[in-house]
Amino acid sequence: MRVLRKSKTAAVTVKQTPREKLKYVKKNWQLYVFFLLPGLLLTLIFKYGPMGGILIAFEDYNVIEGVLGSPWVGLDYFRRFLSSPDFMNYLMNTLKLSVFGLLWGFPIPIILALLLNQIRRVGIRKKIQLLIYAPNFISVIVLCGMVRMFLSPVGPINSLFGIDTNWMTMPEAFRTIYITSGIWQTAGWSSIMYTAALSNASKDLEEAAIVDGANVLQQIRYVQLPAIKNIIVIQFILQAGNIMSIGFEKAYALQTDMNLPASEILSTYVYRLGLLNGDYGYSTAVGLFNSIINVILLIFVNQVVKKLNDGEGL
Repeated sequence: MRVLRKSKTAAVTVKQTPREKLKYVKKNWQLYVFFLLPGLLLTLIFKYGPMGGILIAFEDYNVIEGVLGSPWVGLDYFRRFLSSPDFMNYLMNTLKLSVFGLLWGFPIPIILALLLNQIRRVGIRKKIQLLIYAPNFISVIVLCGMVRMFLSPVGPINSLFGIDTNWMTMPEAFRTIYITSGIWQTAGWSSIMYTAALSNASKDLEEAAIVDGANVLQQIRYVQLPAIKNIIVIQFILQAGNIMSIGFEKAYALQTDMNLPASEILSTYVYRLGLLNGDYGYSTAVGLFNSIINVILLIFVNQVVKKLNDGEGL
């Protein structure tokens, strides 16, 4: 009988007014706190707690004296970095890798999803999806090892063309290698959300377009692309806002002494300063500068997209 009463009560609470729901929440607030507390604690400890380390960017940090005991230097590290002769080189290397990677890599998952949507046989589509999703599960270090092996002087690429070029020592080839390998690894997996959105596209509109004589390209333009427009906008804003956040592991693993003029970016520069040279304050300042630029870019891109997309952004 108790179970029946509880189920009836639960059925009634579904139809409660907003005021009654708020009253119910206030009455049972301990239950909500109990379930939210673990997530809140983890967020505070691992997300907000480490933000206190930002103070190191304004201090002559000493490990023994700690964050609170180290002498304050203000904006000296930022002035030092902005006046450094290597500042523009590292900044431009980071921007070139990010911008070119966004321009070349962003449309590929959308094109893949549109092409997969044209395959009507489910069995063939699943096999193709398995092939294009598989590279995503290769770790970055393994991928870099594969790239080095394929592009070595005795690798299969040089054997195919009958040459012995050491591609990894060429600064002008580094960006192409970095971006191409990234597209190969992530494009298939990134197309999943577009494929899922296309599955929800209106079949009635698609059938009507076919009846009206629309070809494949016209169906894609007028039926399928509008169905994934919002997802495309959101993904573009997020990726454009992370222009300065290039993965450190891949850039560092593909670096050689010969391609440093093109491969040294802000994240690898921070690693060399902070962990190899022990200049913690300066490296933190460079990392903070990188994060600030990311936030500014995210806000700027969001505002631009809002103006171009009828006021819709993040």
